[in-house]
Amino acid sequence: MAENSKIEWCNHTANLWWGCVGVHNGCTNCFAELLAKRYGKEVWGIDNPRRMIKNVWSELKKFQKEAEKQNEVHRVFVGSMMDIFEKPKSLVDTYGKPLLEGENEFWNTGQLRDKFFNEVVPNSPNLMFLLLTKRPSNINKYIPDSWKESPPKNVMFGTSPVDQETANKLIVQLSKVNGQRFLSVEPQLEKIDLMAKVDDETEIVLLDLVDWVINGGESGPRKRPFDTDWGRLLREDCKKKGVPFFFKQIDKKLEIPQDLLIREFPENKIKTLKK
Repeated sequence: MAENSKIEWCNHTANLWWGCVGVHNGCTNCFAELLAKRYGKEVWGIDNPRRMIKNVWSELKKFQKEAEKQNEVHRVFVGSMMDIFEKPKSLVDTYGKPLLEGENEFWNTGQLRDKFFNEVVPNSPNLMFLLLTKRPSNINKYIPDSWKESPPKNVMFGTSPVDQETANKLIVQLSKVNGQRFLSVEPQLEKIDLMAKVDDETEIVLLDLVDWVINGGESGPRKRPFDTDWGRLLREDCKKKGVPFFFKQIDKKLEIPQDLLIREFPENKIKTLKK
């Protein structure tokens, strides 16, 4: 959990559990995986259970109270240490003890996700939840049925393309989800053309399918190179299409060029915050 997150495009981060498994090239230097290994937490991979984050529910309530008091909408990134649309996995508690069916309130990640969707989201009108996934094809499988027709105004669904191949695939999958959508193009590993057509039958381009683009390079000792001209291309395309563009970083060390110091946010779709 992180209050006043160091991630520039959100106010807070929230994780229902800790653990995941990589799905594409952008996962190679995953910070959350490296951190888990450093602390000896066996929560990564297909077969390992995920670690439940017990205090997330009280933290989310606190975030909502603070935002309501300030009459603001605060952005909450879910989640930096997990993928909320990963298929259900078994759970362990804080001490690594397995949580078993019949003995505990929760015993798999799907149950935590359902609690979040059904109890937290509708009771957090001052929080904008940014649900970022590398598995957008799973979104419609796991969201409540009611969301498919009437998506919550305080949720944005996002995905993380890192090259042209993942952009072509993941953005189209994301477009099948009804609601507000965003891209976190980080770490960007090659030039990406978001003006590429979705298919040969229409004039729709990839950028037409999203409401916000976040962009940046990779940080850390194993960082892969980032060309600032890649960011400039996305910046100009977003400008043409009227899509808010947020440039996060080159590598956390190199200074961002003045022309890329652009940090735009989508308009909050929540108009009335107080009852």
